[in-house]
Amino acid sequence: MLKQFANNIEDLRRLIDDSRSASFLLAVSGGMDSMCMADLFLRTVGTDSFSVAHCNFSLRGEESDGDEALVREWAESNGISLYVRRFQTKEYAQSRGVSIEMAARDLRYGWFSELCAEHGFDVVAVAHNANDNAETLMLNLLRGTGLNGLHGMSAFTVNQADLKIFRPLLEYTRKQIDGYVLDNRVPYRHDSSNFESDYKRNKIRNEAFPIFEKINPSFVRTLNREIGYFAEAGSIVEDWCRMQAPAIMSDDQTINIDKLLATQNWRYLLYHILSPYGFNQQALSSIESLLTSGRTVSGKRFESPTHALITGRGVLRVVNLEDRDVLPVSEDVLVVRSEGVFHVGKHDFKVEVLPWTSDMSLKQPDGMLIMDACKLKFPFVCRRWRLGDWFIPFGMKGKKKVSDLFADLKYDSFAKESAVIIVDTQTEGLAGQQHVAGLLGVRMDDRYKVTADTDKIIRITCF
Repeated sequence: MLKQFANNIEDLRRLIDDSRSASFLLAVSGGMDSMCMADLFLRTVGTDSFSVAHCNFSLRGEESDGDEALVREWAESNGISLYVRRFQTKEYAQSRGVSIEMAARDLRYGWFSELCAEHGFDVVAVAHNANDNAETLMLNLLRGTGLNGLHGMSAFTVNQADLKIFRPLLEYTRKQIDGYVLDNRVPYRHDSSNFESDYKRNKIRNEAFPIFEKINPSFVRTLNREIGYFAEAGSIVEDWCRMQAPAIMSDDQTINIDKLLATQNWRYLLYHILSPYGFNQQALSSIESLLTSGRTVSGKRFESPTHALITGRGVLRVVNLEDRDVLPVSEDVLVVRSEGVFHVGKHDFKVEVLPWTSDMSLKQPDGMLIMDACKLKFPFVCRRWRLGDWFIPFGMKGKKKVSDLFADLKYDSFAKESAVIIVDTQTEGLAGQQHVAGLLGVRMDDRYKVTADTDKIIRITCF
């Protein structure tokens, strides 16, 4: 084990930079796995090449303090530089609405990043082993993470904060680590929470794995071998998806439904396209069901924490929730008090007041509305349409719901939610309802048309 560990360290050094020796920051909790890793580093690279970081998460009272004391004693007795930080993990988790496990992970890796930046460490070494990898595989299978989740952990990764993470024990089982620790009299402490089944990982470790071991005593090695195969198969599938995606999704993040459904294995292709936008398994399943149900697709909306997927006639469009120039107008309200250039939602338009003369054309080009300025007065409001909005379209006598006009215009969900209504705040209609004077850039209400008595006009032009 010692010789193989030394070879792993050398392989990593060459991977990082073969011109010098890498410096390591070891994450040491005081448990068997991390103390085994610390002892192996001590025996292979020497004290000048690594330092130790210990997190006290303040979760187990005196037991947590005892772990810290052990790590301090080991580091001092071997002349190893030590960094210790205490965290109020429960308070952090509650304030951010995350689990204790997620809170501890955020705090741990955030601090490690600080230490690496401040002291120049190249790599953070953590003590994940083959059993941990097998547990991760099972957790990913249970929560549903696609092929990427079947890869398990890698011996070397770089996280989103550009922190280099090394897992030198990943090929060793917990039994091998236990044997090394006993043979070399490595001090360690038991974490009592590992023997409880309050967390999902512990349930798998303490309840499911003993059953697996009865079926196959070498199941941990078997699962880790399969993880390697899954990783290779996943790489092949991801390459295929990357080649197919450009023909399905355009640069404006619009997916052509017909092309998608005509593609073999389209379900996984859809997963590949949408998962980077944060859509979870529940949302993906609902989208798949909609596409295969035979129901009308247009008019649906699905959201992830960062994006929305809006279904239209023959398309699925992904929009960023932070991009106000692309998103539907939502409940934005703009009060127009005078002439000028305005912006609402994704619309830019110009408002002008002009004298009306008989030689002026009443023809309204696309994107332009011409209204009697004595009928539509300042201030008027531009807002998102609402259910129940109605008007009398130009040239008609009867009223029409705005939603029915959308149907006539064959608007999809995105176009409907992006539509802007012009509202006359000076006049009340039936039951005190404000008049809808028109649909911005598309159609005006007949009651605001220019007549022989018109003196001035309001011209609203979209551009």
